[in-house]
Amino acid sequence: MEFLKKLGIEGTNYGTSTGQQSLGDGSEPHIESSTPIDGRHIADVTVTTREQYEQVIEQAQQAFKQWRMTPAPKRGEIVRQIGLRLREYKEDLGKLVTYEMGKIHQEGLGEVQEMIDICDFAVGQSRQLYGKTMQSERPDHRMYEQWHPLGPVGIITAFNFPVAVWSWNAMIAAVCGDVMIWKPSEKVPLCAVAVQNIVADVLKENDLPEGIFNLVTGDKEVGKWMTNDERLPLISATGSIRMGRQVAQTVGARLGKTILELGGNNAIIVTENADLEMAARATVFGSVGTCGQRCTTTRRLIVHDSIFDELKDRLVELYKSVKIGNPLNEDTLVGPLIDEQAAESMQQALEEVQRSGGELIYGGELLEGNNLEVEGGHYVRPAIVIAEHDYPIVQEETFAPILYLMKYSELDQAIDIHNSVRQGLSSAMFTLNVREAESFLSARGSDCGIANINVGTSGAEIGGAFGGEKDTGGGRESGSDAWKAYMRRQTNTINWSDEMPLAQGIEFDVDP
Repeated sequence: MEFLKKLGIEGTNYGTSTGQQSLGDGSEPHIESSTPIDGRHIADVTVTTREQYEQVIEQAQQAFKQWRMTPAPKRGEIVRQIGLRLREYKEDLGKLVTYEMGKIHQEGLGEVQEMIDICDFAVGQSRQLYGKTMQSERPDHRMYEQWHPLGPVGIITAFNFPVAVWSWNAMIAAVCGDVMIWKPSEKVPLCAVAVQNIVADVLKENDLPEGIFNLVTGDKEVGKWMTNDERLPLISATGSIRMGRQVAQTVGARLGKTILELGGNNAIIVTENADLEMAARATVFGSVGTCGQRCTTTRRLIVHDSIFDELKDRLVELYKSVKIGNPLNEDTLVGPLIDEQAAESMQQALEEVQRSGGELIYGGELLEGNNLEVEGGHYVRPAIVIAEHDYPIVQEETFAPILYLMKYSELDQAIDIHNSVRQGLSSAMFTLNVREAESFLSARGSDCGIANINVGTSGAEIGGAFGGEKDTGGGRESGSDAWKAYMRRQTNTINWSDEMPLAQGIEFDVDP
């Protein structure tokens, strides 16, 4: 396909451990990349060996020595150029995201736009790595704090956002003076190859070492090398809660730092004072977008009992109008699940919730044959289920388009239901009542890292810090002051007097 060639992906075998992609000879262990659209094989990507991994780390360490001493605004200039290059490749890279991951074309383009936006944000951030000046209690002393780069940063990303989440970390870390080692999901390695090609060209044009941005490929074994590696002071990992616990334990045991972006079980509370049309449309986008494979997907809808039936019926009608099929077609709103395992997990969750007493009122079936214009792939009809919040499966995150509807009668009850799950990523309330809104945003309201009013759970802008609490991991990426996670703080005291006073008025005189 033409867009693959434009992104430098030609042939079938790729080795991606250092620098730009290089053709493999097909004999190495490899990852098979295929499109979830129809299951067709795209290309093979060779798995990074331990020897190659050591080369990458050494290359990154050497590059860090130069990059950390490059003035931050100059680092920002490189990121600016990366953003410009991404603009040139937006259409092609967005199409590759759709082709390899399965999200619809508009979402693929949106993901690349997120990369562009974070580049713009990081350029500004490069001139705002501020410290503080403090007042010393000792005369003729000056105190201040400053921030220094950490070193090589490990970035482990998930399949559902194959390029954007890397950029949230990498562009901010780059202006902070860090260098990056990226391990993408083994389900979407070609997206990483394409990005590596784009970035490597910018570095080459500026006579910079390749080791600023590095790529390693493989399965959990390569990830374990990174989490155990004391040469990587920070690991930013996106994935399941189970994976995050393992990363936290391993990195914590060596006193390293982590940024963890893990599962979400996100809910919208719809009060009797809500604009129901707005609530319904936000719910549909949040629950079926990316075929339910976002960490911010709307999975629970907590509705006041006075409007429950009305909103339920409206949602069913909207779900019926959603076009399911080939995500490269412009009129498609829901593409395929990533693989067979995802489809099986969805069916198992629907069976379990019905055994618990839930009522499946729409969707849930696998689609194939005459139901679609494309053969192959794992397509499903998004499901709506009436359920109770304490069903075990409702307490879990199923990475598929299942929306659980539940009733409430009092606002405090709704908030308790909302906060009853272990995850704490994104949340929303739809209401035109300011007291309800402020209650939801107060300390006794949502316990999530993101809380919205009259905005759904999906579609976060890059300017705010992204992340969640509880089992979501506590990490923050992207905007606000998330940049501090990629740097180390240093407090400095300068004595410009000819005396040696001690803090707290301590007297410690030594006679010569």
